Amino acid sequence: MAGAPARGRHAEHSVGLSHRVIHGYRRAYRMAGEGPAILLIHGIGDSSATWADVIPELARHHTVIAPDLLGHGASDKPRADYSVAAYANGIRDLLGVLGIERATLVGHSLGGGVAMQFAYQFPERTDRLILVSAGGVGREVNPVLRAVSLPGADLMLSTLRLPGMRSQVGLFTRLIRLLDTDLGQDAGELLDLVDALPDHTSRSAFISTLRAVVDWRGQVVTMLDRCYLTQGMPTLLLWGSRDSVVPVHHAYGAHAAMPGSRLEIFDGAGHFPFHTDPARFRALVEDFMCTTAPADWSPERWREHLRAGRPGSTDGAPDPAFDRAVDQDLQEASERSAT
Repeated sequence: MAGAPARGRHAEHSVGLSHRVIHGYRRAYRMAGEGPAILLIHGIGDSSATWADVIPELARHHTVIAPDLLGHGASDKPRADYSVAAYANGIRDLLGVLGIERATLVGHSLGGGVAMQFAYQFPERTDRLILVSAGGVGREVNPVLRAVSLPGADLMLSTLRLPGMRSQVGLFTRLIRLLDTDLGQDAGELLDLVDALPDHTSRSAFISTLRAVVDWRGQVVTMLDRCYLTQGMPTLLLWGSRDSVVPVHHAYGAHAAMPGSRLEIFDGAGHFPFHTDPARFRALVEDFMCTTAPADWSPERWREHLRAGRPGSTDGAPDPAFDRAVDQDLQEASERSAT
C-alpha cells in the first residue's frame, strides 16, 4: 500500500504464537498485555501477523488477543464450516478456553463481519465494536474476490504463484500504483494474500471461506438489517477513503444504520488503514476505549429492540425510507443474511 511503513505481514512480530486444541483442531493465537480485553480479528486470507504494528502498544494497557482464524495462518485448515456464524462460535470457544469473559472486538474486513456476528450472537460478551473496512454491510466488493468465488479458483490461485506469472502480476501492481488508482493502494496487500496460500489445503480453506460470504454478484451476507441492535453498544467505524475492496460508502451506510456509532476516515488509505497509519489507528482505538463504557447488555433491552424493529418501523416491519437510503444491492444482500 502506497505510503505504508513495514507491512504487518512482513514486520518482525514481537509477540509469538501460542496454540490451543479446541474441538480437535489446533488454533493459533497471539496474546499479550494485561487489562481490559481487546480481540483483534483479521480478514480473509490473512493472519494475526497483520496486527504486528499495533499489538505491542495496545498491550501496554490491555490484554490483546489476536487469533489466526480456522483455515488461516498457523491454525488448522480442515474441511469445515467457514461461515461467519461458525467463526463467531470459534472465537467464543477460544475466549472461553483463555478465561476471557468479555472483550472489545476489533474486526478487519471479513473479521469485521465476524465481529458483528459475534456481537449479534453473544451481546453479553461484547464490550464494544470497532469495525475496520468491514465486510457484511453491503453487496459491493472488489471484482477480484468475486472472480475467485467462481469454479476453478484453486487453479487460478496456484497459477498466480508461478514464477513467470508472479513477475507479470508484480509489474501490473507497480503500474497501477504509478497511475494512482484506488486498486493500486491495495494491490500489494492483496498479492501478499496469494503468497500466504502455499498449498492446496490453504487455498481450499481460503476459497471455502470466501464462498461463504461472496459469490459472483458480490457479498452475500449482511448485518445491515440488524444493525439497530447495536444501540447502546459503543461502536467505532474506521475506513480508508480509497478502499478498493470494500468501498468507503459502506462506512457511511453502516454509520447511518448503527445508532450512536462514531466514524473515522483515513484519508488516502486503502483497505488496510492500520498499516497505512498504525499510530493514528492505535490512538483512535485507545481513545475510544477510554471515552466509552462497556456495553451494558440486558435481555429485557434486547427484547425491546427486537420488538421495536428498525428505527422508524412499525411492529418490526421494514421502514421504506431506510430501505431507499441503503440502495437496492444492500437489500439483495440481506436476502442471504447471516443467522
